[in-house]
Amino acid sequence: MDRLCDEILQLILNELSNPVAFTLISKRHHDFSQDSYVRATYFLARYGRIQALYWALGRGKLLNERVIDILLSSGAHLSRYLVQCAMHHYFRTQVPFVKTRWVRTIPLPVFSYFLSIAARMYGDIPVAKGEDDGSLLTLLLKQSRFPNEYRAAKWEQVKDVVEKYRFIPFSDRDPMMAQFPLVLAIEPRLLPYARQNGFNMDRKYRNFVFRRMFEKPAIMFESRADEIVQNVRELSRLDPDMFLSRTVAAEICMEAKTNEAAYTALKRLDKEGVLRFELASVVQELVKLFLNTRSVTTSYTASVLRILYRDFPSQDPSVRLVLLLTIFLSEPTPVPSSLSVTSEQSTTLARYVESCHDEIEEMNLGPLTRKDITDVLLSKFVPERFGGILEYARAILKLGKTEMEGVVTDVALGCLEIGCKGKMLKKLVEAHDFLGPIVAAHLVRNYRIDIDDLPPMEDENACQEFSAPLCADFMLRGRVLLMGLEDVTAGPVVAMPEHEPELEHELVAPHNLEGTEPVDENGDIPEGESDNGDVPDDPLHAADVNDADLGAVGQDTLSAMIRKDEMMPTRRRRYHELYTNYHDSIGKLPYPADYTQVGSWIQSYFGHLSAAAAVVRIHAVINQNYNVLHHHYAVDGSLLASRVPTTLKQFKILARLGRSPSMGLYDDIEWGTEFYFTEEDYLSQEELSGIIACPTKKSRRSRARAEQAIKCEMSPTPGPSSASAGPSTSRAGPSEGKKRPRRSVTSTVKSYVVPDSDDEDIADGRDDSLKKLAKKRRAESNMQRWIKHLALLLKDEQKKYNEKKRRIHAAAPPGSKVKVPKSEFHKSLAFNLPRLRRIDRAKREKLYGAGVPDEEYGSSDEDEYQYRTTRAKRRRVEDKA
Repeated sequence: MDRLCDEILQLILNELSNPVAFTLISKRHHDFSQDSYVRATYFLARYGRIQALYWALGRGKLLNERVIDILLSSGAHLSRYLVQCAMHHYFRTQVPFVKTRWVRTIPLPVFSYFLSIAARMYGDIPVAKGEDDGSLLTLLLKQSRFPNEYRAAKWEQVKDVVEKYRFIPFSDRDPMMAQFPLVLAIEPRLLPYARQNGFNMDRKYRNFVFRRMFEKPAIMFESRADEIVQNVRELSRLDPDMFLSRTVAAEICMEAKTNEAAYTALKRLDKEGVLRFELASVVQELVKLFLNTRSVTTSYTASVLRILYRDFPSQDPSVRLVLLLTIFLSEPTPVPSSLSVTSEQSTTLARYVESCHDEIEEMNLGPLTRKDITDVLLSKFVPERFGGILEYARAILKLGKTEMEGVVTDVALGCLEIGCKGKMLKKLVEAHDFLGPIVAAHLVRNYRIDIDDLPPMEDENACQEFSAPLCADFMLRGRVLLMGLEDVTAGPVVAMPEHEPELEHELVAPHNLEGTEPVDENGDIPEGESDNGDVPDDPLHAADVNDADLGAVGQDTLSAMIRKDEMMPTRRRRYHELYTNYHDSIGKLPYPADYTQVGSWIQSYFGHLSAAAAVVRIHAVINQNYNVLHHHYAVDGSLLASRVPTTLKQFKILARLGRSPSMGLYDDIEWGTEFYFTEEDYLSQEELSGIIACPTKKSRRSRARAEQAIKCEMSPTPGPSSASAGPSTSRAGPSEGKKRPRRSVTSTVKSYVVPDSDDEDIADGRDDSLKKLAKKRRAESNMQRWIKHLALLLKDEQKKYNEKKRRIHAAAPPGSKVKVPKSEFHKSLAFNLPRLRRIDRAKREKLYGAGVPDEEYGSSDEDEYQYRTTRAKRRRVEDKA
C-alpha cells in the first residue's frame, strides 16, 4: 500500500463511506487525507456536484475554508435553499428531513466563512421560518388547483427562486426531491432554468407529472383547458422525453363526465397533433376492456362510454357490444323475474323495452339482429332478471316462437363454456322443458374427453398449457379467463377445441404503468440503466417498442391514480395495488358479484350418476376447479353416495398432464368410494351416446329416492359376481316413471367378494357369525383395489421418470450434475399412496385383528399388480472366531 501512487489512493478513498480507518493505516495515508484538495475531490467524486456541499457540511472535522473554496471552484452547486436550511439547522431551528447533527459539527469560524460566501452570492437571505425557497414552492403546489390570480406564489417569485437563486433539491431525504417535478408540471416554463442548475427530469416521473397537469381544479374556471394545453405544449417542447402517454390519456377519458376541462384539452391536443398516438385508438381499446369487467353494469361507466362513443364512433363489433351492454344492463327500470311475462302483461317490462329501444336509436346502434341478442345474453354480467332482453327480441325484432326457441337454445349451449352462467342456464332450462335433453346430449357428444385426446406426455409445454373448455377456474387459481367476441357468441353447436383458444382481449393491470422500464427485485428502477434500451434495427420491432413505451390502457380514473401516487411510498411501485380502495378494484373483476358455477348446476340438475355429470367431472379434474370438483349435495347426511364417482381414468388423465390430483379424490378413496375404471362402468351405452330424456320434476324426485336406496346398499366391496346373486338394485332413469337396471360392475371387472358377506355388518358387529367367517376368508375392499391400481400407476410413473432421467443425463455435458424434477402427479401420488396404505392397514387391523398381513388379495391372475419396493442391501457380519 505504501508504494501506491497518490492517484490510486484517491480512487480507493472515494469508494469508502467512512475513510477514518483508511487514514489510520500509516503516516503517509494520514498525511494524504489531510490535504484539502483530496478532501474536496472525495466529496465531489462520491456524491456529485449537486449533493457535494450537503455531505461536506455534515463532516465538520473535514471541512475548512480551503475545502469550501475548492468545492465551489470545482463546480459544487450552492443554492440559496441550501444556505437557508443550513442556517436553520445550525441555529437550532428544526429541519424536518435532517435527523443528524449535520452542520452543527462545523466550527463557528468555518461556518461564518461559509455564510460570508453565501451573502456575497445572494445578498440579503430570508432566514425566517416559512420564508425559505422550499416553502414557497410547497405553497405553489398546495394552490396548484386554484386559478393563477388566486395563487399566493406568483410567477415572478417562482422564477427568481429557480433562476436567480439556483434552487434545486440537494438531498434524497428532502420531500422536495419528489415534489419538484410537480412544480415543473404546474409551471413548465421553469424547466430550462432547472436544467441550468443540473436538474434532469427522470422519465419515471412522466405520468406522475402529466396527471397533475390534468387534475381537476378546486374551482373550475373558463381558461382551464387553455392552461392545460399550453403547459403540455411547453413541457413537450422543452423536453422531448416528456410526452403524454396512452395510460394518462385513458385515465382522462374515464373522467370525461366529471372533468370536462381536462377531456376538452385532451381532444384539442389530439386535433393539433401534439399527441404521439391517435386518441380514437385509445378510446376504442379502453371501451373494449369493459367487455370483461364488472364495471360495465354501473351507470357511471355507461354515461362515460356513451360520451366517448359519441366523440369517437367506432365500427368495431366489440365496441358496439359493450355499448349495447351498457344500455340493457344499466337501465334502472325493474323487470319481472319470470321469463313467461310479456310486455302486454307488464307495464314495467314494456317501459323497459321502450327505453332500451329509444337509447339504441339515439346512439345509432340499430337495427339489432338475432345474433346481437345472443351476444348480449352471453355476457357474464347479464343479471338474473334477463327477461327484458328476450322480450325486446320478441317485441322489437318481431321474432316468432321458433326463432325465440333458437335464440334460447343458442344461449343455453353458449353458457356451457362460461363458468359463471349457472343461474342463467338454470332459469332457461326450468322455463323451457326441451332444453334439458339438448344440453345433456350436447355435453356428452361434444365435450367428452378421453386419454387419447390429450397432448403427448413428451410435449411438456402442451401438457402444461392444456385446459378443458368446461369448468374453467376463473377465480381461485388467479387466471383471468377473458373471451373474445367469437368465444362469447357461441352458436348452437360448439365443438370442443383441442387446445385453449387464444384470448383476444387481455385485461391490462392498471397499476403497471411503467411496465417497459426495468425494475429490480424491490420494484425499483436500477440506477445507470437507460429507459430507452436498445432500439432494434427492424422497423416492425421498433414500432412495437414505441407502442409499449406509450403506455398501457387501463380502467382507472385520473383522480384514483393521483390518490395512489400521493399515498404510495417513493420507488416502491410493486406496492402500487396496496393503495387501491374497494371501489377501485371491485369494478375490474372479470366475474359477476353473484354467480353459480355451470358445472355445479349440471351435477345438481342431471344427477351425480349421469353422463353429463361425468363429463363435467373430468373437465373439473383437468382444470383443477375445486368449486365444481367438490360440489355435492347431501341425502340424509350422506356425502359419498351423492357425489360423482371417482374413476381410475381421472388419475390417468392427470398422470398424462403431470398435474397434482385434488385431495378430494384421495378423500373419496379413503371414505370407501366404489372402484371404477371409467365412467362406462356405471353408465349405459344410451347415455354415453347422448340419448337422454328430459329429467322432469317428478323424475328428479324419483331419482332422489333411488339415490337414497343406492346409498343404503353401498358397501366397501363390489356386488356379488355370481349370476345367482341376482341383478343389482336399479336406479331411476332420466325419463319420468321409467327405471333401467343399474349396470353391474361385475360384467367387466372381476370380483373378489365372498358371497353372502357384508363388511359393513362385520364392522358394526351386527353378526358374529359373519365376523368369524370374514376372519377366515378375507375379501378385497374398495380401498384395496384403489391401492392396487394406483400402485401400478405409480410404478409406471417411476419407470417413465427413470427413462427421462437417463435421457437427460446422457445429453448433459460430462461431469455436470443435472437435477431432474418429478411431475406434480408423481410427487402427489408418491406421498398419498403410503398414507392410503396406512389407513387401510389400520382399518383391517381393527376389523380382523393385529396379525393381519400387509397385503393379502388371494391367489389370482392379478398378482402382477403387486408393487415391490427395492430390497435393502444386506449387511455382512463376520463371525468372530
